Amino acid sequence: MSVKTASELAVLEALAAVLPSDRIIVDDDVMRSYSHDEAQWAPFVTPLAVVRPRTEAEVQQTVKLCVECRVPIVPRGGGTGLSGGANATPGCIVLVLDRLDEIKEINVAERLAVVGPGVINNDLREACHKDGLWYPPDPSSAAWSNIGGNVATNAGGICCVKYGVTKDYVLALRMVTGTGELVELGRRTSKGVAGYDLVGLVVGSEGTLGIITEVTVRLLPTPAPSRTIAGYFDSLVAAGRAVSAVAAAGLTPSALELIDRQCLVAVDDWKKMGVSAEANTVLLSRTDTPGSIGDVEAAAIQACFEQAGASWAAVSTDPEEAESLFEARRLAYPAMERLGHVMTEDVCVPKMALPDMLSRIEAIANRHETVIANVAHAGDGNLHPMLLVQHGDDEGRLRAEAAFADIMAEALELGGTITGEHGVGLLKKAGLTHELSGHVMDLHRAVKRALDPLGILNPGKIVGP
Repeated sequence: MSVKTASELAVLEALAAVLPSDRIIVDDDVMRSYSHDEAQWAPFVTPLAVVRPRTEAEVQQTVKLCVECRVPIVPRGGGTGLSGGANATPGCIVLVLDRLDEIKEINVAERLAVVGPGVINNDLREACHKDGLWYPPDPSSAAWSNIGGNVATNAGGICCVKYGVTKDYVLALRMVTGTGELVELGRRTSKGVAGYDLVGLVVGSEGTLGIITEVTVRLLPTPAPSRTIAGYFDSLVAAGRAVSAVAAAGLTPSALELIDRQCLVAVDDWKKMGVSAEANTVLLSRTDTPGSIGDVEAAAIQACFEQAGASWAAVSTDPEEAESLFEARRLAYPAMERLGHVMTEDVCVPKMALPDMLSRIEAIANRHETVIANVAHAGDGNLHPMLLVQHGDDEGRLRAEAAFADIMAEALELGGTITGEHGVGLLKKAGLTHELSGHVMDLHRAVKRALDPLGILNPGKIVGP
């Protein structure tokens, strides 16, 4: 254990006085594993301590102690974030919420669930499925990411084009504020306009406004079986035109995903799935509209692909083949990570601007001599270019970081946003000041001061210094 100051030792003694010993980690090697998320090159340090509470009361006790001692707190779930939002800051306590993992209620009549923030996304989906219900938000990390982290970043996913993102399903929260108060926000009813929408404010706030201890989410009935439509394209821009054509036709698929050949080959080299196609870019779409209307919708999406220049397009008749294609999409990020350092972007542009944005990404890759592989939630304009740098290539890292900034700038120029679902964290703080005016940034800071007057909740993230 590293040498501590007298004040730091006093904080650790105070923690030990209010929490069971197995909740507190002070071993440097273990703490380092909790000190950062998956964001490439986002700064972090080894924290003062890691706390893994098992109850809401222990969360509150920890926050109250930090308020008293003026110690910063960095909340963390599974650490699957990609913006540095869970990275440890100097002298902080990392508060890991993965043990608050109880599914407390699944209410079939009201179509809602009440869960702890540590519940894994896919575990909730599987539990709901038993009752014929469905929790739609499905980030690519759904098998590992926690609901609390999904709420903190307003996570999206593959089905967002039709069903929306996490904020569309959060009805209520319990959280501990920056003053140590436990509060309940929101309601269980389908309607409610009593007071400000504080739930909506907290969703996506990345732990800077409160520590979430319970989440009530809205559920939907299990959707009808899907039809999958695949299209192969010779270029990213042609695939982008197909996405714009689907939108212009007034079609709303339940998924519309883009994956380029670099990613497909990387997945095949890793998993031997046999999904590599003779195309530079693949579009994968689904429609879960039931009956003959779904057949018509699938045919219309296929026609949009063909009219936009697909070299091949078809409605899949093999469910296993269709699922393997979507699995390849989910595996794209870890497959690329096997090839080097990956810095993942998360810009979102209007759907009609997608071809232009994809063209600009290609130009950025050439200008900065950086390999950029592309996947996207194309149906809602959310792109995830992955900037690949070989291990030990310091000059390549500098070029990639410049390309990363340029991608954000181009997205803003096209009327988009610097982050669609990964959050601001540390990596995108500079971009945020370009997207939001000074007056709007002041509003953000005023909200932060109101809920966290001491500035101890995830300091340095989003609007912090």
